[in-house]
Amino acid sequence: YINKNASDKKTVNVGRMTAAVALVIACIMAPLLGGIDQAFQFIQEWTGLVSPGILAVFMLGLFWKKTTNRGAIAGALASIPIAFYFKVAPSGWSDSPIFVDVPFMDQMGYTTLLTMLVIILVSLNQNKGQVDPKGIPLSNELFKTSPKFNIGAFAAMIIIATIYALFWN
Repeated sequence: YINKNASDKKTVNVGRMTAAVALVIACIMAPLLGGIDQAFQFIQEWTGLVSPGILAVFMLGLFWKKTTNRGAIAGALASIPIAFYFKVAPSGWSDSPIFVDVPFMDQMGYTTLLTMLVIILVSLNQNKGQVDPKGIPLSNELFKTSPKFNIGAFAAMIIIATIYALFWN
């Protein structure tokens, strides 16, 4: 969207520069983290700014035929300020009850739902409620699984639940 006529070489160079900037930021931030637990929490919280938007785009893009490209882009862009609101707003901006401190996982859920709302509103406004002609046609056949797969998936679910229950503490 920034430079549609960029050559492959220029695109690769921009990618390299972006990676270099990210590496410098990571090197600056690394000493500020106390330990591996804090580093993991840091990664979770900051990827939580982007991942709800990605989830919303994929979910609606795959399962709602009226989703448009413009709606997906608007949702992806809107998800970051929405997530920042939940992350930063309760940190002393105001004593107002609208700035409530929300647990991390709830922040991600609310961000996903609000991002989906943005995608839906933009898509409905763009296509006037019609199915997007560029949408991927999906049929029920695409989601059918074999009995062997179903048994294996159920067994994996039981094993994971058992391990989770054993190591809960």
